[in-house]
Amino acid sequence: MPNRKPFPLWSFVGDICFCCQNPSPEKMRVLEFSQPNNISGNNSSSDSSEEKPQDTDYKIVPCLSDELETLILARFPIPEHWKICCLNKKFLAFIENGEVFRIRREIGLKEPAVFITSGENNWWAFNSTFNSFKKLPMIPSDFSFVLGDKESFTAGTNLFVSGKEIEGTVVWGFELATKKWFKAPNMINPRCLFASATSGVIAYVAGGIETTTCQEVLSSSEKYNSESRSWERLPEMIVKRKSCSGCFMDNRFYVIGGQDENKNYLVSGEFFDQETNTWNLIPGMLKDIITPMSSSYNSPSPSPPLVAVASNELYTLDASSNELKVYLKGSNSWKTLGPVPVRADAVGGWGVAFKSLGNQLLVIGGDAGSSWEQDLTIYTCCPDPRVEKLKWRRIVCGSTNLNPFIRNCAVMLA
Repeated sequence: MPNRKPFPLWSFVGDICFCCQNPSPEKMRVLEFSQPNNISGNNSSSDSSEEKPQDTDYKIVPCLSDELETLILARFPIPEHWKICCLNKKFLAFIENGEVFRIRREIGLKEPAVFITSGENNWWAFNSTFNSFKKLPMIPSDFSFVLGDKESFTAGTNLFVSGKEIEGTVVWGFELATKKWFKAPNMINPRCLFASATSGVIAYVAGGIETTTCQEVLSSSEKYNSESRSWERLPEMIVKRKSCSGCFMDNRFYVIGGQDENKNYLVSGEFFDQETNTWNLIPGMLKDIITPMSSSYNSPSPSPPLVAVASNELYTLDASSNELKVYLKGSNSWKTLGPVPVRADAVGGWGVAFKSLGNQLLVIGGDAGSSWEQDLTIYTCCPDPRVEKLKWRRIVCGSTNLNPFIRNCAVMLA
């Protein structure tokens, strides 16, 4: 989409008029309009009717109300928050206590942030256009957590990474406001290989394997509230599942596919209805997707289903065919939307990130026309279930030395 020069934004506070355009090295001009002494216009002096603009360096600007001030600051892009913190202690506290994100939620502002790790213990944070990125601090965990498998999800302004330390399962949280890691409350039923999904400040998890003996496949589910920092138990699913995937659509938490306690691959799905507080089974939800039970499937140990929701429509990246498909809710079937420009089929879906960026789809991995030794490639598209083939747009990202084999990826809307 071509860059268009934004219109100047004029704001009037009292008798002061501000004009905000693209940042420039020039001083911001403040125009002061004086009220004529005689409203009818009789005998108005020329000195008072024509005031010259003056630089803010020399003109005292009246203070804004606290409410208007916070509304303005809340509209700053998240990657620019560090600039606000440098202005004064009041603005620093406004960012670090999370007040800015609460106001953003109230006024409906949502800005995606993408968190990625590709093997090392470092997490990277990117904005939605990948032209701004930053390495997060190291997670203060032990070597067992660093070397072990991990799973990630988000809730509110928190990134969560679940894994196993020497003393047991742990959930580490990263607070976007303070840029610091903290040890989050553990799940009611600690688990791995589970499904997860996010809705605002709430994170849902379901299924997986219990982490004490790593033998029992779970049907339990729970949700985490990032504001109260607490877990709440939910009803158990209808089917026990591990290596399953989750998403949030139609105000429901969906859990799709996976394996049962006998290591049979499941083609069913189910969703949790918050209004009725019950789970509902969807038989054959993945019947149109090639599974490891199919004779044409090549990978002996596939990843959990690669699913993402954009504009309240469910999409999957079929790792066997390297094609994007959209779920048709009315017929419980899938429609093919063409190939995806990454190597999802190279290792059975492993090493590929397939996520939602609001109304866009995001896919990250090795390029479909190259080997895994090539650089990381990033593509987005605005999906439309009505078309036969989607157009993918490649995003050029600065050098981060990330391995193209993505181990964990999570998207936060803050």
